[in-house]
Amino acid sequence: MRRIFTTLFLIILIASSVLAEVPKQDPIPKIKPILEQHCFSCHHDTKRSAGISLKNIFMGINDTKALMVHDGKVWMNVVKQIQSGEMPPRTEPRMTQQEQDTLVKTINEILYSSLSANNPGRVVMRRLSHSEYQYSIFNLVGVSYDAEAKFPSDGSGGAGFDNFASTLFLTPLKMERYYEAAEEIMDEVNAKPELWRKLVPQTYTESIWQRFVNWVSGLFTKIDPSEGAIKQAAEVIVPFASQAYRRFLTPEEKQKLLTLFRKVYEGSDPDDRYSIAIKETLKAVLVSPNFLYRYEEEQPVPVDHPYPLSNFELASRLSYFLWSTLPDKELFEAAYRQDLHDPAVLNRQVRRMLQDPKARRFAESFSTQWFGISQLQENNPVDPGRFPELTPSLRNAMYQEVVEYFYYVLTERGNFLDLIDSDYTFLNEELARHYGIEGVNGSQMRKVTMQNRNRGGILGMGSVLTSTSLPLRTSPVLRGKWVLEEILGTPAPPPPPDAGELPEEASSDKNASIRDLLVLHRSKPACAGCHQKMDPIGFGLENFDPIGRWRSSYGDSPIVVTWDTLPSGEVFSNPAQLKKILVTKEDEFARTLSEKMFVYAIGRNVGFTDELYMQRMIKNLKQNRFNPEKLIIELVNLEPFRYKVNDKTEKFKVAGK
Repeated sequence: MRRIFTTLFLIILIASSVLAEVPKQDPIPKIKPILEQHCFSCHHDTKRSAGISLKNIFMGINDTKALMVHDGKVWMNVVKQIQSGEMPPRTEPRMTQQEQDTLVKTINEILYSSLSANNPGRVVMRRLSHSEYQYSIFNLVGVSYDAEAKFPSDGSGGAGFDNFASTLFLTPLKMERYYEAAEEIMDEVNAKPELWRKLVPQTYTESIWQRFVNWVSGLFTKIDPSEGAIKQAAEVIVPFASQAYRRFLTPEEKQKLLTLFRKVYEGSDPDDRYSIAIKETLKAVLVSPNFLYRYEEEQPVPVDHPYPLSNFELASRLSYFLWSTLPDKELFEAAYRQDLHDPAVLNRQVRRMLQDPKARRFAESFSTQWFGISQLQENNPVDPGRFPELTPSLRNAMYQEVVEYFYYVLTERGNFLDLIDSDYTFLNEELARHYGIEGVNGSQMRKVTMQNRNRGGILGMGSVLTSTSLPLRTSPVLRGKWVLEEILGTPAPPPPPDAGELPEEASSDKNASIRDLLVLHRSKPACAGCHQKMDPIGFGLENFDPIGRWRSSYGDSPIVVTWDTLPSGEVFSNPAQLKKILVTKEDEFARTLSEKMFVYAIGRNVGFTDELYMQRMIKNLKQNRFNPEKLIIELVNLEPFRYKVNDKTEKFKVAGK
């Protein structure tokens, strides 16, 4: 497999001019006989195993290469299945190594010759997610506002992340909540002197004598009694709005805000009108689309013509990627100096930001959404009557285990492979007791080294094990499906309509195990293909009960049997051995990790035209032993992170633009 990927990387690293060159020799005759022998019997228009037909594009007068490029993601999946050893299935004749090499190399040559290394793809304008809004408000004014509880829920898209651009639309109800939030936030700031003084260091007060002088002077000449207040207010409003908008204000924006201040100031009670006018103006900033949306200016260039983001826009992308909030002073100053596109400067900022405590926000947001446990603290996945031990405090400890573990891997351990297998985790006394681990006292989460390797890594964590269980029992299907999708990136096809379901509870036959039920279920021809991929992995985790405790039997009987064989031929007999196998599947895990982080950082799905970028990230991971910092630096230097194209479908424009 390494030899295959080495060939692939050599292809990708060829200069773009060479990649764009059509091969002189037609490559189709090299692969058609191999596909005919090993693939067409199952993947044709009539049978379409796994919903895929490969045979049809090789028939007729159409341009086969063009059709392959059009269905590029399907053919990339073909390559992935061949490399993993899952296709052809073990029941069919195996490909020789030469056939496998020829097929993979030729498909990749056809696909990559169509790709361009300077297409950043489109990203629609993104509204702040709830967590981004919450952190931005905190960094602006020091108020902890629970946006998740007070705003209508947002959907998640792409790889399941809440910052996915196309799902962050603005409804009338959401806008109403933003107005209410701005009122509540500024009232709290105004009521707390320590917060108000940070925003408004000096209060403008017009003395009674000054009012008299202005009145007398006004009898002879026209004067502006608001001039002094406006001048002082500008020193508060302009920096605040610049920070909130994540860029310098235009003259028009500055004038609009100061005009609003003047209007409120002149119409308010003279005794407190300065504070009232400041508060109302800052509220207007908090409901402006310039704050609520991560607006990126469109340049007067043709559609699909890439151009670099402004330095302030790049700073904003970087800060919301790694901190879920506004750029800080140093990042803002780097943008002001116009040197953030310099790789040395950009890389230095990434290193600094990862060492900042705010990077824990990225660790929490990315890991809990990737692993599907973001709602574990609020929602109990299992039946509380059957499993009363799963208390809210235990669920919180399970959640924190994932966050602390990922943050440690990100900032100290420096190897993402530890997510699959390690000899440590993070526990407090309650969670350690739940796992049967002694010697951990107190409520504080701390790193604990374990002799037993069944637990280390996310596959041994109670949060994932509980979230992939049914309310009354474990589900090898759900657990196996989770590993295929979230770790290996090789999801099984959806079940056929007549697949049927297993019972929620164990069988009435007390001697029948979950394995017995699944063996019966996958005896159906329509179910066998998918379950042969999912079930072995799930069986390997059956030593963990529905809430993640270790077990050796299902109650009194029968004994838990975790021995099984993966479709690619590896044999294991316990979770530790299963993890040792999974951690060797670096190609699959590197792609999954790269795709997940790309979607989180960019805010859109990975398309086939992003394949060159994916390969750069995968290569970076494998060359640097899955180092988190190096992967993130690679990602932020990619064209999709630093460039954009105009979106011809985007209708909404920020007010004033």
